[in-house]
Amino acid sequence: MRPKLNDSKLLVASDASIRLRGVTRSFAAPAGPFHALADLDLEIGLGQSVAVVGASGSGKSTLLHLIAGIDRPSSGQVWVAGHALHELGEEELTAFRGRHVGIVFQFFQLLPTLTALENVVVAMDFVGVIPPRQRRARGLELLERFGVVDQADKLPATLSGGQQQRVAIARALANDPPLVVADEPTGNLDSGTAEQVLTLLVGLAELGKTVIIVTHERDLKRHLRRVVELADGRVIADRVAASALDAASEARCTA
Repeated sequence: MRPKLNDSKLLVASDASIRLRGVTRSFAAPAGPFHALADLDLEIGLGQSVAVVGASGSGKSTLLHLIAGIDRPSSGQVWVAGHALHELGEEELTAFRGRHVGIVFQFFQLLPTLTALENVVVAMDFVGVIPPRQRRARGLELLERFGVVDQADKLPATLSGGQQQRVAIARALANDPPLVVADEPTGNLDSGTAEQVLTLLVGLAELGKTVIIVTHERDLKRHLRRVVELADGRVIADRVAASALDAASEARCTA
């Protein structure tokens, strides 16, 4: 039987799908505790597409891992999709991730002995939200949406990097999660393919998904509505991209 989330740990009312309050994440180091995140506050609303940027060691991946329920804070509160992740046990976090979070990695993390389609279907098998008789059809539909249905029966090693990342995005959406997080998803791709992958990821927000991307890409204004910059485990800038401001201004003028 799959572990279930404790309903008593739901956040009753929140206008943000993600809310961090006073979050610190510390790691032991020879010179003393290292604070990857330090008393960080952040809110991300439903359906937003957000880039998290900063120098190496600024806390970007740590932040993403806390939001995805892969890690837990040393102190502070992490609320995601109505769940208090800082209060959940390991089995509850596993159940939370399977149902609520789609994760896209830099190195794709596709199972090498499974075909592209099987990599998508196995994600549904693990979680059990999609009925068994619907899984293959849903997998093919997702591969088609991302332009790789013709690669459905091929092993990952025979696919290009861009094709593997498209399969990985399809897998991340297998269980229809409300939140999609991506850790350097374009780090192993050429510039043209990277732009296509970013466009696909940001487009998920138009479907109502909340999308958070850790990236070193500098030309973000065409893709992401909001950019959060970290340094030394703290938010030092939180801005709306120029393209989003232009779109909002144009909408007001048209109204």
